Amino acid sequence: MVSANVIHRIYISSRKNTNLKTKIEWYVIDKVKDLRESKNMSQALLADVIGVSNGFIGKVESKSYTNKYNLNHINLLAKYFKCAPADFLPKKAL
Repeated sequence: MVSANVIHRIYISSRKNTNLKTKIEWYVIDKVKDLRESKNMSQALLADVIGVSNGFIGKVESKSYTNKYNLNHINLLAKYFKCAPADFLPKKAL
């Protein structure tokens, strides 16, 4: 029997030339990552803040996975960092 990890790797390798996340998703991810790193926060602590597993943040920040932040995550991050959810979005459409 083939494991789920093997199937996932096959799926990912078959999509090599396809971006798994959009420009705006990467913009948000990069904003969160920059803020996390500027505060010397670990991925595990950030995961705890938004109530997800430790591995989720690593997958979000990876080009190999489709995981991304949703609006609830952005709202929780804005509360934690004492900013507006809009601060994680670009000023103009991408």
